[in-house]
Parts: sequence; C-alpha cells; structure tokens
Amino acid sequence: MVKVIFSGIQPSGIPTIGNYLGAIRQFVELQEDNECYFCVVNQHAITVPQDPKELRENTRSLAALYVASGLDPNKATLFIQSEVPAHTELSWLIQTFTYMGELERMTQFKDKAEKQSAVSSALFTYPTLMAADILLYNADIVPVGEDQKQHIELTRDVAQRFNNRYGETFVIPDIQLPKVGARIMSLQDPTKKMSKSDENQRAFISMLDSPKQIEKKIKSAVTDSDMEIRYDKENKPGVSNLLAIYASCTNQTVADAEKHFQGKGYGDLKKEVAEAVISVIEPIQQRYEKLINSNELDDILDEGAKKANEVAEKTLHKVKKKMGLIR
Repeated sequence: MVKVIFSGIQPSGIPTIGNYLGAIRQFVELQEDNECYFCVVNQHAITVPQDPKELRENTRSLAALYVASGLDPNKATLFIQSEVPAHTELSWLIQTFTYMGELERMTQFKDKAEKQSAVSSALFTYPTLMAADILLYNADIVPVGEDQKQHIELTRDVAQRFNNRYGETFVIPDIQLPKVGARIMSLQDPTKKMSKSDENQRAFISMLDSPKQIEKKIKSAVTDSDMEIRYDKENKPGVSNLLAIYASCTNQTVADAEKHFQGKGYGDLKKEVAEAVISVIEPIQQRYEKLINSNELDDILDEGAKKANEVAEKTLHKVKKKMGLIR
C-alpha cells in the first residue's frame, strides 16, 4: 500500500553532509514507492532572527539542493512552507489543544533558548507548526533525524487528542529514523550533533564545500590518542563519527567499515572518509550549479505549491468544520 510521507528542512544555512545522510538521501529513496511531500520549512527558520536576504537565498539554495540530490518533481511534491498559508493557520488551531507543559518539555526549545539573549514565543510554540506541517498532508510516515523524535511524538499526541475530542480527522504519523548516519556529529566536538549554524566552520561539512575544504576539515577532525580504528561512541566518539560518515557515504554497515580499516592508521581513515564524502557531494554540486539560477527551479516550486495547497486546504477545511469555525 502506498504511504504518504512528509518531511522538511530549515533553510537556516546550507545543509551539511549530516542533513544529507540523515534526511535528504532517505527522501530520494522514499519517493519511488510513496506519495511524498518535501518542504523547505522557512517559517520554522524565523523562530530565531534571520537576515531577510540570506533567508531568501538559503530557501532557494535548499530547494535546488533537494532537486540536485535526486528528488524528482514528477514523483514528489517539493514546495516552500510560506507559500502554503494553511500551515500557519492549522498551527494556531493546534495550539488551542496543546498544553504548556508539553511544549516546556521539548529539549530542542531548551537548547535553542540557551543560545538566545531574548526568546520569541514562536520558538516555544514551533512544535505546533511542525505538527501542522505533518498533519495537513495525512502523513503516515515522517523521516527525520533522531533529534526530531520528540516533536513527532508530540504531533502524535495532539493528533490523537483532536481525534478523541472531535472525531476521526488526523492520520497518526509514524517516525522513521535512518539506519546509519541518523546522527552525524560535529568534527570538532563529536559529542554534539553536526550543525550548519556552528560558529566553528571546521565542525561541519557543507554540501557546497569544495573538495579542498572537505579534505581540510576532515584532516582537522578530532580523534584520540589511542590509534585503533573501532566503533565505540562512548570512548572513541571522534573515530566512531568518521566511521559512521564513511559507512553512510559508501553504503556499508559500520561493522564493514571497521573491518575495512583494520590495521590502518588515522591518516588512512581521514583520507578515505574525505574521498567518500567528495564522491557523494560532487555530482550533487554539478546539478545544483545548473539549477540555482534557472527558471526550471521556479517552475518546480510553483507547481509544488499548487499541489500542496490543494491537499492542505482540504484538511484545514475539515478541521475548521469540526471545530465549529465554518459558518
């Protein structure tokens, strides 16, 4: 049976290799046998201050990277969140049956709030916008990284609560985590997730980094003084992270990667990880360059917004009717 899939990425910077391995690559596989909606969630990005010009550029850039990575507009609906007004409207309706205590428990809110001198109310309530994103399309499955698991659980809870109160309306979505590379870590602090907003440029690999930059960043990646290459996240987080990146880029298991590097040194590990990353990223960058300033990209996004609006408006109408909001 065909499943409905929804997922989105924030355009708060150029995606990292972690975003690609943990999310975008999964999207490409999923589009083959499912009804897919993949979104550039630019309204999530503005929960923290953004430069408007940069946000516009990053939004377009992420959309181009979606297509360059293999997302096919004939197989999946690709669109920008702000071009489908139902997302923010449903988010407000969901807030009316989401509890403060549930939002206070969100670890992502705590992490992000710590980094801000002043915290917007939108940062606090943004899990309800994420819930709206998913529920509008009757998604059966949401492929996301490990760090979003808590938000999907909240989405499931509020959808069930609405169904209990107003009658069957929302599909209760399941979460799907990637098997390997679900959580690619920082190259400089391998106890933290790789992030495109990291102040240390050497901590992450951007999908638009040149081969030289990639080599340099991986060469300077933190390892340890014990020279054995083995996967041990607790005692050898840096080496484990490099093994996970290598395994993901070469479509191997971590155990296969460990075996491959048996008897080799950290220099070999870093050299081969860099080669593996470059071989994955270079073809994507070539397609991206053709797309980024083309009318083709605008046509894809226009058509995607049209399709997404049709589906989203139907769900929104149903919800408003159940809540007594339609005259």
